[in-house]
Amino acid sequence: MEYVLTTDELCKNYKYCKALNRLSMHVPKGAIYGLVGRNGAGKTTLIRLICGLQEPTSGEYTLFGRKNTEKQVVASRRRMGAVIETPAVYTDMTAVENLKQQYRILGLPSFEGIKEILELVGLADTGKKKAKHFSFGMKQRLGIAIALCGDPDFLVLDEPANGLDPQGIIDIRELILKLNKERQVTVLVSSHILEELSKFATHYGFVDGGRIVKELSAKELEASCRKCMHVEVSDVRILARVLDAKGLEYSIWSENAVDIYAQIGVTELVGELLTEGCELYSITEKDESLESIYVSLVGGGGDA
Repeated sequence: MEYVLTTDELCKNYKYCKALNRLSMHVPKGAIYGLVGRNGAGKTTLIRLICGLQEPTSGEYTLFGRKNTEKQVVASRRRMGAVIETPAVYTDMTAVENLKQQYRILGLPSFEGIKEILELVGLADTGKKKAKHFSFGMKQRLGIAIALCGDPDFLVLDEPANGLDPQGIIDIRELILKLNKERQVTVLVSSHILEELSKFATHYGFVDGGRIVKELSAKELEASCRKCMHVEVSDVRILARVLDAKGLEYSIWSENAVDIYAQIGVTELVGELLTEGCELYSITEKDESLESIYVSLVGGGGDA
């Protein structure tokens, strides 16, 4: 699999805390990667590092095949666009003037493409209205428009739906999907709105205490969220043989735990396992959501 971004045991230490603690992650090309974690988990610090705004204390990351220690990583960063924390807009300028200014900063030879970008984010009709008179949602979309200057292949958005009303959240979601599907832009989105992420993310990274505790594709997450029977036994290999003989669908989570995606006769299963010398410890019904998986991975309490 080809990756736009990978990190290898990335650490960032400050005087009184360790913001990133040997964080390793993998963002596939063409993905919408949802970075999930409570406030203070290290999401924004990670984004600052990969955007080159800060240097890691140790570890490394690779962006478009170039390590952060290589001089050529600067060229890789030119293929990125980012909105970190709050959109960086010139409030006394119009939307067009903001994008022209960004074109100048990037050293682009002409203003070609500005109209197309504004149409894409839904700001083509703002005319001479200055950004200071924009709604919060419009400012968010203007920030994304600025990040799209230079036609990036990789877009990084830090809590893009934070503070938006329901319609604003829908607008941002549809924009991300459009960029991904029509322009093949790989997107990294940090968010604490778990239910919203589940509507468009193709991959997930759960971060807690400055490290990635689990990475899942949307397909793997969907399987995890299916209604099933969670069975714990003394020997998962024996259980797998019994289930294979019955033609039942299942997934192995550990050397002692299996999720079975079918109705099973408990008495019959216990008898077959005992015959094979395998003890059944527990069997429970499971019907998980993204939120419950998040809680099981990083624990309750605090903000997501």
